[in-house]
Parts: sequence; C-alpha cells; structure tokens
Amino acid sequence: MKPLALGIAGVALAAELCWSSAAWPQSTQKTYPAMAPVSQYLMATREDEISLSRSAAPPSISADASVLVLGARGYEPAARGTNGWVCFVERSWAAGFDDPQFWNPKTRGPNCFNPIAVRTELPRILKRTEWVLAGASKAQMMQRSKAAIADGTFKAPEPGALTYMMSKNGYLGDDAAGPWLPHMMFFVPNGQGANWGAGKDGSPVIAADGTALDTATLLVPVRRWSDGSPGPQPSVVHKM
Repeated sequence: MKPLALGIAGVALAAELCWSSAAWPQSTQKTYPAMAPVSQYLMATREDEISLSRSAAPPSISADASVLVLGARGYEPAARGTNGWVCFVERSWAAGFDDPQFWNPKTRGPNCFNPIAVRTELPRILKRTEWVLAGASKAQMMQRSKAAIADGTFKAPEPGALTYMMSKNGYLGDDAAGPWLPHMMFFVPNGQGANWGAGKDGSPVIAADGTALDTATLLVPVRRWSDGSPGPQPSVVHKM
C-alpha cells in the first residue's frame, strides 16, 4: 500500500493521508528513514496553509469549515467554522508506520473531515502530530497508539466517517505524481473492503486496509477537483 491513506488511521492522520497497488506500480522512489528538520514540514505562511486546507473540498463545504494549521507543538486553530467540518493539511507521519515515506517532508495532503470523522479520526492525527513534534520516535508512537486503542482513547471509525481530498495542489507522496486523483475517503473497520466491492473490475472503490494500529480507508475517485475543473481519468492513472 502506498503512501498516505493508511496512515490516516494510524494517526490519521492521515494522513495518517497508503494507496492500493492498483493505483500505481510498486515504489521505486526515494525512502525517508529519519525525520527531517521540523522547518521542512512547515508551510511558508499561515495564509498559504489555510488556503491549501480549504482547497480539499468544494467551497460550499470548506468555506464554512474550521481550519487547523501546523504549529511548533501541533495543529492549531486558524479559523472557526460553523458546519462541523474541519480542514487541514496532513503531513507524512499520517502514513502507516511501515511506509517508506513516513518522514517525507514534501508531503502535503489537504483534507476536509466531516463531523463524524472529526470525532473518531481527527484525534488520532492531532495526537500523533503532538508526539512527532515533541521528539517521539516511531517505536514510541507505535507503543502509544497501541495503548490509546486499548484504553479507548482512539475510537473505531463510526459509520459515515469520511474526508474530501479534492485539492489539485496537494502532494500525496513521491509515488502519487503530485495530488494523484480528486477523491473521497471513507473510514471503515479493517477488512471491510470486499463488502464495498473494492478492487473488483470496473469498481471505483480502492481499499487500503489498515494494521492493528490503523483504520482502513476506502478511496473513491471523483470527476472534478474542488475548484470545479475536471480531474484526470482514473483508468489512465491505473495504467501508470
């Protein structure tokens, strides 16, 4: 699985933002064995991050959403919304713990979580980000995630939990060719991809099952980016 989607469950975060091998071939790209300086994960300005965050969903959703931006100690409120949605830009540590791009400082994954995902998925992202910026190792984060699942701090995904990832300006990892496709992701318990017809010939659903520390995600490509411009055809991308 490549690169960001599986991690959304681990933190989420993500993003933790892993894709199915059906979406592109096995990675031959650079790996990132260690965290880069924190400055490389930050965006140039707060305004740039707010704008990129809101680009994850159509303005009819994102204009009234709350926005978080990455600060020195974690995600910080940047705008207060009215519709219960939360938009933010995932970083690479939202990926699955075994993802070779876990520390890729170029990763920028714009997301808009619906109110259900805000309850069950966003806390994972916020907490993992705090751990990263406090200097925790990957092994320590795995141990803490396991404990948080065991004691109920990290919840299982609720029915209807989803995120919009429709920004044409994101960077979802070196294998994704930039923003990949405009798509929606549904958060589900592990092993449920088959129930949605994921991976079947002609099915628009791509499954990314998580590990014991990750939520599974179902990716559904859509036809347009959040600004209304047409996205690339999924069938073309699948032949990469």
